[in-house]
Amino acid sequence: MDLRKLKTLIDLVSESNVSELEITEAEGKVRIVKFMGAVPVVMQAPAMVAATPAPAPVAAAVAAPAAVAEVVGHSVKSPMVGTFYRSASPGAKAFVDIGSQVKEGDTICIIEAMKILNEIEADKSGTITAMLCENGQAVEYGQPLFIIE
Repeated sequence: MDLRKLKTLIDLVSESNVSELEITEAEGKVRIVKFMGAVPVVMQAPAMVAATPAPAPVAAAVAAPAAVAEVVGHSVKSPMVGTFYRSASPGAKAFVDIGSQVKEGDTICIIEAMKILNEIEADKSGTITAMLCENGQAVEYGQPLFIIE
């Protein structure tokens, strides 16, 4: 596979919501993996392996869970892997803000997974005391999204 094609694939992955792409051709296999906040990593087997480190964004992402441990209250966790959105559309008002009163069953955010928008509901009544994700951020299964007290 030529370098121009590899660069095009890397650019496509980095500009999209796709986190991993694998292509097999006669010359070999290419796998591009995008880590949250990091530069894509490209691996081509068997001839070439290239990796690009991303020191600063990864350090920031690792520091965030330590801050989560200090927050007291009920944690609303992501039920799936996807992209976190605070509102139904880019120009719309956010479902909740810090200090918002919510009842069990109220929609508090949307997680987009495989082009499907999934409304996430509060699983407890109370007050939103912390938002642990940024709008448009990729989230993992079980990742804390909000703290409700």
